[in-house]
Amino acid sequence: MTHPQTLADRIEDLLPQTQCTKCGYAGCRPYAEAIASGEAGYNQCPPGGEEGVARLAALLGKPVIALNPDNGVERPRPLAVIDEQLCIGCTLCMQACPVDAIVGAPKQMHTIVAELCTGCDLCVAPCPVDCIAMVPVTGAATGWDAWTQPQADAARMRHDRHTARLAREREAAEARAAARRAANHTAAAGAPAAGAPASTAPAVDDAEAKKRAIIQAALERARKKKEELAALGQGPKNVDAVSDDVQAQIDAAEARRRRLGIAPEGASGPPAPDAPSPQTTPKR
Repeated sequence: MTHPQTLADRIEDLLPQTQCTKCGYAGCRPYAEAIASGEAGYNQCPPGGEEGVARLAALLGKPVIALNPDNGVERPRPLAVIDEQLCIGCTLCMQACPVDAIVGAPKQMHTIVAELCTGCDLCVAPCPVDCIAMVPVTGAATGWDAWTQPQADAARMRHDRHTARLAREREAAEARAAARRAANHTAAAGAPAAGAPASTAPAVDDAEAKKRAIIQAALERARKKKEELAALGQGPKNVDAVSDDVQAQIDAAEARRRRLGIAPEGASGPPAPDAPSPQTTPKR
């Protein structure tokens, strides 16, 4: 008796790898596993058509039966075409494409890489402006007559890479979320006590890096605003004689910037050591 996993491998090799989900499963591999386990019929793949059913029947030692109409009909292979004048760059089609056959960027025009498209239709439904059409490109040829084994093998490889990339992105997102939670927990708990485990260091470093980035962005906005005002002859006033309270706030701000490793505007080289804390409490 053939081992189910080995059988699933052999079934998958006979599928067209369009990853269209018309079989009722998330892709060709899950469908192959479902056939191997007896959960799914071997006549549920419209892109494979009648020849696909015959291939699977021969492998399984079963009779050739009609394609299940509930899963769709055999048809000429279509190609997705984007009306680039209507595309709004929402990226939803890119996210839906199982073989990364769509090129674009957020709020930029998208386009289909024709030789990579499997005609799966999955990009059509998510499009909010209905700018994607499926255009038949194989004439009267349908099923495996409209698709070749090299095309199927290439689509399978792209889908595997696509799946692996999504898994890496999920893992990275989960790691970032965990780091944020750890940083928030550390901040809420206060400074770690002496002898605390070193495992909290990455979370603290992440929080400090985020804080520095926020402050640096604010300083950059302030610098640009200062330049704009200076160009209009509206520079700051009363800079020659400031009160003790204002000077204390300036000193405190400079000390915080040095602690965070942010050099004063126009300065170069490593940050200076911390200045002594001002005696006057800065105003809020």
